[in-house]
Parts: sequence; C-alpha cells; structure tokens
Amino acid sequence: MEKNMALANKGGTAKAKLQKLGGFLAGMVLPNIGAFIAWGLITAFFIPTGWTPNANLNKLVSPMITYLLPILIGYTGGKLIYDVRGGVVGAIATAGIVIGSSIPMFLGAMIMGPLGGYLIKKFDEVVDGKIPTGFEMLVNNFSAGILGAILAIIAFLFIDPVVTGVSTGLGAAAQWVTAKGILPLIAIFIEPGKVLFLNNAINHGILSPLGIQQAKEVGKSIFFLLETDPGPGLGVLMAYWIFGKGTAKQSAPGAVIIHFFGGIHEIYFPYILMNPILVLAVIGGGIAADATFVLTKAGLVATPSPGSIIAEIAMSPKGGLLPVLTGIAVGAVVSFLIASVFVRRASEESMSEENMNFAKSMVSNLKAQSKGQAVTSDIPAAEPKLIVFACDAGMGSSAMGESILKKKLKDAGLNISVKHSAVNQIPKDADIVFTQESLAERASQVAPTAQIVKVNNFLDGKVYDEFISSLKKK
Repeated sequence: MEKNMALANKGGTAKAKLQKLGGFLAGMVLPNIGAFIAWGLITAFFIPTGWTPNANLNKLVSPMITYLLPILIGYTGGKLIYDVRGGVVGAIATAGIVIGSSIPMFLGAMIMGPLGGYLIKKFDEVVDGKIPTGFEMLVNNFSAGILGAILAIIAFLFIDPVVTGVSTGLGAAAQWVTAKGILPLIAIFIEPGKVLFLNNAINHGILSPLGIQQAKEVGKSIFFLLETDPGPGLGVLMAYWIFGKGTAKQSAPGAVIIHFFGGIHEIYFPYILMNPILVLAVIGGGIAADATFVLTKAGLVATPSPGSIIAEIAMSPKGGLLPVLTGIAVGAVVSFLIASVFVRRASEESMSEENMNFAKSMVSNLKAQSKGQAVTSDIPAAEPKLIVFACDAGMGSSAMGESILKKKLKDAGLNISVKHSAVNQIPKDADIVFTQESLAERASQVAPTAQIVKVNNFLDGKVYDEFISSLKKK
C-alpha cells in the first residue's frame, strides 16, 4: 500500500511539474496571440496565394515572423521571470539568436528570453545593498546593457547554430511523420493530454513553433489544427446533450456554445472526467479528423486561439476552408458516435458516483503531493479582500468564473475584488483561489497563504451560491 501510494505521489508530482513547465511555455506565447493573429491575417490576405494578393503589403510578412514575434516571446519570457527589467534583457538576448538565424527562432526565444530575465535577476540579488547612493540608475542601466549585449553575442555565435539544428531536425521529423501518413495517431497523445490540462503546453509549446516554420515555407500548416480542432470535444458534448441525464444533460447545450463558438475547450474536460472511458471518443474523433486533414491537405495560416470555429475559419487560407470544415465535422461525428455508446449506458446515479470517486481520488493524491501545504476548500473566517480564478492560461474558463461570481457577489451586497489569472501568475495577496482540481497543487505552491477552492466546472453557479452563503454566515 505504501509503495503504491509513493508511486502515485511521484506520478502526480511529475504531472504537476510538467503542467508547470507547459504553463510557463504557454505563458510566453498567450499574451502575444494578438500579434500572431495579426501576422496570420496579413499572411492570409496579402501573400501571392492569399485572398487579396498585394506585393507591397506582403513585405510585412517575413519581418514580422522573423523578428517581431520571436522578440515578443523573448521579452514576455524574461518579464515572467523578472518583470520589465527581465523582459528587456530577454528581448536583447533573443535578438542575437533571431538575427543570426535563417528560420523563425521561436524555440530560441523560449530559451533566451527566460535566461536573460533569470541572469539579470541573479545579478540584482548579488549587488543588492552594495551600490553606492546616487549610482543606482547608472548601475541598473549599464548592467542590463552589458549583460544583454553579452547574451546577444553568445546567442548569435554559439547558441543559434545548436537551436537551428534542433528546430530543423524537429521540422524534418514532423514532415516525415506527415509523409508516412502516421500523423493522425498523434491524437492518441494530444487528446488525453488536453484533458489533463496540458493543452496550452502542447499547442503553444510544441505544435505552434512547428506550424509557423511550415507555414513560412508553404503558406499553411496542419500543425495548427491538431490541438485546436473543436470537433472531438463537440461530439462528446452532443452525446451528453442527446443521451445524457440529469445535470450533465441540462448543462451540455450551454457548454456546446462556449466550446464550439467561444473556443474554450476546457469546458468539456469535466464531462470526460465524469466518465473517463470517454477519452476513447475524443481520441477516435481526433484520429478521424487528423486523417481527414491529411487526405484533404488541410492547414491554417496561423494558430487559431482560442480554438473556436470562428477562429478556425478566419485562419483558413484561400481555397482551404472546405478541407478544414470537413475535418472538424468528421471528428465531431466520430467522437459523437463513440461517446453515445458509453453515455447511453450510464445512468445518472452511476455517472454521479464515478464523478465522486474520481474527485475523491484526485483530492487524495493532491493532498499527498502537497509537500505539507494544506489544500482545502474551507472558507476563511474573515471576509476575503481578493478572490482569484486561476486556470492554466488565465484567459478562458477562469474569466467566465470571475464574471459569474462578480455578479453573484454584487447581488448579495458583498464588495469583494475578483480577478482571473494563469495559475503560474496568481497574485501573492490573493485570499481565495478558485481552480480546477488538477491545478490545485500548483496554485497552492504559487499562493501558499491562500485558501484553495477546487471546482470541477467554473460555470456551476451552485458552487458560488454555497460559497456566498458560507461568507454571510461567518
């Protein structure tokens, strides 16, 4: 028993570390999605094969993908480590690896940006309290400039060839997998990974850099479709809508709208966790969709974020919309057919029991992994000043939860500040953090003094009603 518990704890901690790394990688990309979409739209319209070819405006495409986007990522990576000062040094370091490369250096930016932020942070810690009065600005400016220059030179001369080789190798491997026709099998890893809240790490940390490199060469890429495809999740939600029972059936229609049109894929994860065998449905749907994408040579010009059908359409190249929509539809139908078998078999009671058992096992594992930090759902005795909703990226489901609770607090006459954020960036002064169960351990590490309230579904108003009721009683 103890051996099994140790193995479970080790596995859970490894997953939390992987989620943390993935969340950090995604945190460098997500704030810059607007820039990626801008580049994607310019590419879709003005390249020679675009919707409205324009040789003059086409000059924007290459500099943006070669310089602007990687440097933005490098700045954001450094800023995550050490605020604006870290961002500036990270951007300088990234410039060195970008200027010396012949390919879009997104992988290099994800290395040099955080490295620059980390090193300037360590320098400031070493000299803290040792700078003579009146020389602070001089030392701060020159230290950032000198360190940035050194990192840029090192990146230009030594790191760039290594990262270029790795990026080229990954691109060649991706093309080989595609050429051999085995790319659809990647859904076996992507779909379960999404349900484990590794979706942003998979998309923005792995697939997007590969897709951008391919898009620069051929004008589109299938890699932008593999994780963002809303079809498999739509199939599961439709099965619950038609064949489900109780709360799952009642909430499915709203979830369909939020998932398919809003692009918030996290909304369907609890429906799979209620009945884990449904992961076979999204895997089957993912394989079918990806096979269709391969056969029809589908691709997008840039990553659609969030993964909404609207964004998928907007990022489709000229003449390439039908293959994209066909693949999404095939994935949804196959996922629906598989999910329907399992959803029809399950009674309302059995689904609730499975969900409860799953929740209990997750709570047990997370408590064992918390390294002595209590993860609890109790409400503090004093009225909180700041409540934070935290999801992996801090953009989708957490924002919806924030909106719902704000309205309920206002109706209840309670004046409490409510915000949303990525789980890696929870404010230190947060009193209460609402987050998914799989992210609770990370939330407790980032905000050790906060109470962690674990929720399966950020749209479940009953959770907030109980929370407000507890506040009023205290």
